[in-house]
Amino acid sequence: MQSIELVKELRELRKSLLLRQCAAFIECLRPRQWSKNGLVFAALLFSIAQVSLVQWLDAAMAFLLFCLVSGGVYVINDYIDREKDRLHPDKAKRPIASGRLHPRAGLGGGILILLIAIGLSFYKDTAFGGIVLLYFMSSLAYSVWLKHLIIIDVMTIAGGFVLRAVAGGIVIDRLVTAWFALCTLLLALFLAIGKRRQEVFLLADSRGGHRQVLQDYSIEFLDQLNGIVTTAVIMSYALYTISGGKPVELMGTVPFVIYGMFRYLYLVHSRNQGGAPEKVLFEDRPLLAAVLLWAVSVAGIQYIWG
Repeated sequence: MQSIELVKELRELRKSLLLRQCAAFIECLRPRQWSKNGLVFAALLFSIAQVSLVQWLDAAMAFLLFCLVSGGVYVINDYIDREKDRLHPDKAKRPIASGRLHPRAGLGGGILILLIAIGLSFYKDTAFGGIVLLYFMSSLAYSVWLKHLIIIDVMTIAGGFVLRAVAGGIVIDRLVTAWFALCTLLLALFLAIGKRRQEVFLLADSRGGHRQVLQDYSIEFLDQLNGIVTTAVIMSYALYTISGGKPVELMGTVPFVIYGMFRYLYLVHSRNQGGAPEKVLFEDRPLLAAVLLWAVSVAGIQYIWG
């Protein structure tokens, strides 16, 4: 009887450990950051009056595949940076860095998810699959090398957002214009620079120990960059709204963009936020309201005047 009870206890323990590893792996995929992949719906939003249900489903599938690919990249990044992450006050809590997920188990799971997602992307559409593969390669290059190069690191992050937007246009058979791509690039730069600023502020004099490139940044330099990019975002979006035969009423959405940019700058400079843009968006009600009002306005204008 004791042997049977012992076997049952061992089985329950193994099951509990397996569930914990699965939960840690899902956390390692960073579902909270999947909102960034919502950019694949941007092309659909600006042509919402002409898209069909099938195109909605295609965009949703693209979103899911990008979530899987970005999740796999996060796992690889956490595996590579597990030692350095232990020196960071927040990143030390990540599953691999904290020891809650075995490094090789996490790496194996991440590679498997990547292979499945990239394979399905090519099965859907060759051009779409090529963009997804390019996104993965640039993200991997960032994790291994490019994140250690000053300025190139934030530009690589911004490039990943542009690829998401382009992929969203391809999957619904809509051309992404140069102005649209420029707006995406500049907005992504704005967010990436804000994130670097938060890291420099949070780690202070110990930032070089976490990542050498942070030692090359200063808050003054990053503030200068964000001042330039903020102006460029507002101007490029304003010009985008009047380009390519779009309804002139889209100019009415510019104030939402201006307010959103200024509100985010306020949160970065006055409340020292910005390290996790997706968290800032969902936790700051005025900013979230501005984004939602912008999206509703764009959709409404497209339906009425598009």
